[in-house]
Amino acid sequence: MLYAQKKVFVGACLGILIFGLGITTLGSVKQDLMLRFSLSEIGAGTLFSILPLGILVGSLIFGPAADKYGFKYILSGCCFSMFLGFEGIAMASSWWLLRASVFMFGLGGGAMNGASSALVADLSIQKKGANLSILGVFFGIGALGMPLVLGTLVQWFSYSTIIAAVGWLSFAIGIFYLSIKFPAAKLGNGFPLRQVLSLVKDPVLLLIAFFLFCQSSLESLVNNWSTSYLTEAKGFQVKKALFALSLSVAGMTAMRLLLGSVLKQLAQRSLWKISFVLLLLGWGLSVWPVDSLSNVAGLVLIGAGLAGGFPLMLGLVADRFSQLSATAFSVVLVVALAGNMLVNFLMGIVVERSGIHNWSLAIIIEWVVMAILCFCILQKIKNGQD
Repeated sequence: MLYAQKKVFVGACLGILIFGLGITTLGSVKQDLMLRFSLSEIGAGTLFSILPLGILVGSLIFGPAADKYGFKYILSGCCFSMFLGFEGIAMASSWWLLRASVFMFGLGGGAMNGASSALVADLSIQKKGANLSILGVFFGIGALGMPLVLGTLVQWFSYSTIIAAVGWLSFAIGIFYLSIKFPAAKLGNGFPLRQVLSLVKDPVLLLIAFFLFCQSSLESLVNNWSTSYLTEAKGFQVKKALFALSLSVAGMTAMRLLLGSVLKQLAQRSLWKISFVLLLLGWGLSVWPVDSLSNVAGLVLIGAGLAGGFPLMLGLVADRFSQLSATAFSVVLVVALAGNMLVNFLMGIVVERSGIHNWSLAIIIEWVVMAILCFCILQKIKNGQD
């Protein structure tokens, strides 16, 4: 079946954009939801914990389904699931419906995150990491855009109206998916269970999975704990700390744009060296007791250093496991999400018992582990080892 590659690529970018918009929605309307449902901080925390659960389930099921049935109905189903999530968050009148809506968004969003990445990797004959970086740019635009959209339009429209409108955009993209042709499904009758079992035992895939475990958990440390570090350890005002975090996301987005354009001709090892140097410089500036500008610059560099982790590693997965790429993506993304949730939980315990200053120690430990894993992965691939 012939398909228009550009339309399919644009469709993948639109889908991940919607996921990016949604992933920051809960945080952006937290106070509004707490007032509407008379929630305590514990209740709000419970609500936030449902989102990663939905994303985890979506990440687990998209891979085998996409390899078996193709991407058209998986991606359209993701959009319709996110649509239900957005509309529920906007208009839910009961606590259980709100929780179900958050789960539905997480389910569709988690599957969209993985399926769109697997699709772009399949579309890319060469420079998979570069094209996955461009896909990541659209996620970054969405993640940065939702707070901006809400902050700009709230003087004319309610939060509920804005979120409902984004939900209908998700629905429209789902209809767009149904109207275009996608690459044919890779698998015919049956499902190669033996191949899947050998895939999950592959040492390179396991190394990549644990690298992304660290990558995702490091992103979690930055996104969830850097503002506390800046306010409590560096004396930042809350508004300034949040602005610094936004600049970190902007740094990641800008670097992904460079990885997909100017830097796409560089060799993998060169790209990894740049990433790890940026991370180390960013860590140094963020903890160095010089001035607030240096601390902010450090967070920007950390964001830029983190930019290549997922696109480059997922590109390696797609190259190595081309016949079951979506299933392989499911494996590594589930492990990555587990890292995000586990390390975030452990960091909470550490902060409560020993203080937020341990944030900087956690960052450098992650850096060392990731550097070792990355070196091992590249060496195994270079030597052609199994």
